[in-house]
Amino acid sequence: MSGKPKGERHIGLLNGFAAYGMWGLFPLYFPLLKPAGATEVLAHRMAWSFLVVALALLVLRRWRWAGELLRQPRKLALVTVAAAVIAVNWGVYIWAVNHDRVVEASLGYFINPLVTIAMGVLLLKERLRPVQWAAVGIGFGAVVVLTVGYGRLPWISLVLAFSFATYGLVKKKVNLSGLESLAAETAIQFLPALGYLVWLSARGESAFVTEGPGHAALLAGTGLVTALPLICFGAAAIRVPLSTLGLLQYLAPVFQFLLGILYFHEAMPPERWAGFALVWLALSLLTWDALRTARRLRSQTGRPGATLATGTTSAVRNADSVAPGPDPVDVKP
Repeated sequence: MSGKPKGERHIGLLNGFAAYGMWGLFPLYFPLLKPAGATEVLAHRMAWSFLVVALALLVLRRWRWAGELLRQPRKLALVTVAAAVIAVNWGVYIWAVNHDRVVEASLGYFINPLVTIAMGVLLLKERLRPVQWAAVGIGFGAVVVLTVGYGRLPWISLVLAFSFATYGLVKKKVNLSGLESLAAETAIQFLPALGYLVWLSARGESAFVTEGPGHAALLAGTGLVTALPLICFGAAAIRVPLSTLGLLQYLAPVFQFLLGILYFHEAMPPERWAGFALVWLALSLLTWDALRTARRLRSQTGRPGATLATGTTSAVRNADSVAPGPDPVDVKP
């Protein structure tokens, strides 16, 4: 482990469990927002998240980065791309949860590390170790099996995985910490989201206006629900090794999968179990290889807490590894 005091490490672990646990329990929150549609919920999440994060930055007096960002057009363009991609990710996830596709949504975050590795090979020309190639191959086979099982491509899973992997890739180039990154992205999203909500209200179709104060409070709570896991993740990221966070990342899709099966009672015929089993096998290989590589690096460099290899910590890096919130980047889901 690192040289941090034992108490600090425990606090970091608790925050890591809290962050990924909250992300994993998201499927319990979004159904409470009905009859608001997925697009309205998404718009509220964008608008309220910006207000919550802006308030946090105001309290922390962390605004200097904003001026620097505005003077860097290329970086600002990348932030705009990140804002668009995470909007797609959030919107599809909300739609999936509210249309009884929680299990399929969880699959997207299970295969995200595999997609991240594949994108690294295709876009960044990264070289993989044999075990990583095997994991990617098994993951591809799992998608084929699930396609047969569903009778269609598992498009929800693929959109969530590819959008989140793209988001992580863009954020890696932007290199902003979690809170700042989320503030910049939601600032870009804020005016379109607000405009859509005003338009809905003018048409008399806004659930925020028509469903009472309790429902309005739940919609406004999407901002806090988005920011709080990010803050917990940030507290964890500075206290525990990324290798630990790389393992904790699987808590979120595991919780989502279990909720889909046990709480929402979604169907899981044998062919879907087979597809998920292949995905879990691929992730097991990937995790084993990453831990083995981390141990080898520690023995070679003498530095404790070496990070996991490419792919295993993808969700961590993607989530704004900072002080924020899958990175939070993540900003999952």
